[in-house]
Amino acid sequence: MKKDRPVNLDISTISLPVTALVSITHRVSGLIMLGGVLVLLWMLDSSLASEQSFNELKQTLSHPIALLIVWGVLAALAYHTVAGIRHLIMDMGIGETLEGGRTGAKIVIALSAIAILAIGGFLLW
Repeated sequence: MKKDRPVNLDISTISLPVTALVSITHRVSGLIMLGGVLVLLWMLDSSLASEQSFNELKQTLSHPIALLIVWGVLAALAYHTVAGIRHLIMDMGIGETLEGGRTGAKIVIALSAIAILAIGGFLLW
């Protein structure tokens, strides 16, 4: 094995393909959902504990930062779902080529953006 191969350790100069970005983001969205489920379960528990805790939670969720957190968790869920469906489609043998993978990754980005914006509009409405 050659020992004098060039090594690029500057991550800011590496240009990742769209398929790699979608894959990495799919994993990150899974981690966000892991923490977000804890927040959503706490909210469910608070809403069901008593009428007073429900009203307190309702008041807390009227704050923009709380809405941003909920939107972030739901955005991660939407992205993770769309990317997961892409993986299921690829498991059926559709879009396994290099060009199919690129096209599928671009579709994931587009559909996720639409879903995330729709969720944000629903939360603000």
